[in-house]
Amino acid sequence: MRSSLVIVGAGPRGTGVLERIAANAPLLYTGSGLDIHLVDPHPPGAGRIWREAQSPLLWMNSHAEDITMFTDDTVNMAGPVREGPTLHEWAGIDGRTFSGRRLQGAYLRWVYERAVAELPPQVRVHHHPRRALRVSGSREGRQQVWLEDRPRPLLADLVVLALGHLDAEPDDEQRELGAYAERHGLVHLPPDFTADSDLSALPAGEPVLVRGFGLAFVDLMVLLTEGRGGRYEGDTYLPSGHEPVLYAGSRRGVPYRSKIGYGWTGERPPLPRFLGPAQTDELLARPQGFDFRRDVWPLVEKELGFAHYHRLFTTHPERTALPWSGFEAAYAAADPAGRAALVASAVPDPADRLDLAALDRPLDGLSYTSAEDFQQALRDHVERDLARRHDPRHSPDQSVFLGLLSVYGQLVRLGDIGGWWHGFFSYLASGPPGPRLRQMLALSRAGVLRFVGADMTVTAEGGVFRASSPTVPGVVTEARALVEARLPQPTVERARDPLLRELYDEGAAATPDGLLAVDPADGRVLDRGGRPHPRRFALGPHTDARGSGAFTRPRTGGPAFRQNDATARSVLAFLAEPAGRAVA
Repeated sequence: MRSSLVIVGAGPRGTGVLERIAANAPLLYTGSGLDIHLVDPHPPGAGRIWREAQSPLLWMNSHAEDITMFTDDTVNMAGPVREGPTLHEWAGIDGRTFSGRRLQGAYLRWVYERAVAELPPQVRVHHHPRRALRVSGSREGRQQVWLEDRPRPLLADLVVLALGHLDAEPDDEQRELGAYAERHGLVHLPPDFTADSDLSALPAGEPVLVRGFGLAFVDLMVLLTEGRGGRYEGDTYLPSGHEPVLYAGSRRGVPYRSKIGYGWTGERPPLPRFLGPAQTDELLARPQGFDFRRDVWPLVEKELGFAHYHRLFTTHPERTALPWSGFEAAYAAADPAGRAALVASAVPDPADRLDLAALDRPLDGLSYTSAEDFQQALRDHVERDLARRHDPRHSPDQSVFLGLLSVYGQLVRLGDIGGWWHGFFSYLASGPPGPRLRQMLALSRAGVLRFVGADMTVTAEGGVFRASSPTVPGVVTEARALVEARLPQPTVERARDPLLRELYDEGAAATPDGLLAVDPADGRVLDRGGRPHPRRFALGPHTDARGSGAFTRPRTGGPAFRQNDATARSVLAFLAEPAGRAVA
């Protein structure tokens, strides 16, 4: 009997697992035949989020040279390296281009087709363009994967869940807002993948409140402006007259920091330095567990500071008052207060010092007497950020970015550490391309975009939605439409995906933040007693082993590659054993 593997989700993560199976199978798989069933209603490779059938106005959020689906020798994995082209090499475009998502979808389709072509001849791949509804079967026997509109299940020796970003049922606040909107004839768009949202309900010329200032907001901004016929001439936006007026705010009240607009030169910081495998092992070994703020964040701060000052002292020594060797030794030995004093004495210009709290909350303690004063102040903030992130004189910022990637590679091992870190990382390291922020400035000057402020609150009263912020005391904006510009939280309790919900209801473990708990070694799904399921694996943002983004930058040792490889090798080793192909 041929072995059978079902991978639910054929997007980048499922494709990445398939690529690792192709790389490892010649060494590990000795069976007579294997059928791999990919279950996804969307095209293999791109999946839902990166499918080619979406607006040509939507861009990738990374330079084309920073997007790869292939491993290299920086990845700490047991399997063989199979190098391949980055997006820009494959497409033959400038590496500093922010390509359209349609092109990325084509790249992912090609990666999928290449992985299929590289499988051994006894391995066959079958794509099922349907949704998977549930998985049943005992721990000891074959699994049954039930598909939509199909009376019989797929039989599987093993199942890998690579579900990607999932829709979610609204939480209590979203339900109340939705019901209020329905009662009063308003528009409320809950968290969603923006390209799938029905934006036609947002009328031209009317105010629309938007909560969220990250990447989902950028997509919304594009689709409601250029997507409705507006255009840019240089730094000026020429409205079509079909745009609504967007009133945007968030917890921070500012957009995510711009992508860095120059390449790396010179020596890289020797990372990890203060948060590496040894420190992570020690945290995991603590019988009482650990607290992120108390035990982990101080190590993160020290690591990011080390990355920043290594670059400053080695590349811009004229802006320092000590040699790097002396500073490094003192920095390593000092406690937080001592490090602050050391930096104050060794780095004369405060603009050259790393202040993570100020970066994270730039509007804290600030207030403005009028909404117009705040509009200009926030435009000035964005202008300063753009200037800094495109000026190599501030290259310590890029070193901090490398530090963030290094830190993320360690924190993935710690499991679910709460949502704050992921938001902080995205704000500093995964912001929009610089041109998008310049468009934001043009929209602000044209009056199509208005800034609300930090700690934005929305109330539902008087038959409308009302927004306010302590940044501009006393100013209240009323609107008949509210958009939640963010992706749904990937919680198993509220996931609309019936497979994941049933898995949880039947005893799969979840973290306090609602992520599916998996074995960090190879992604096996854990039950509430901590036992890994021998036949079920899960990878991606709905698990506590989620990574830092959809794609990996070349030569950064991406954790997703390591996870994909470990899962693929466990799958192949299991299927190579006769006992692993039970028929029960």
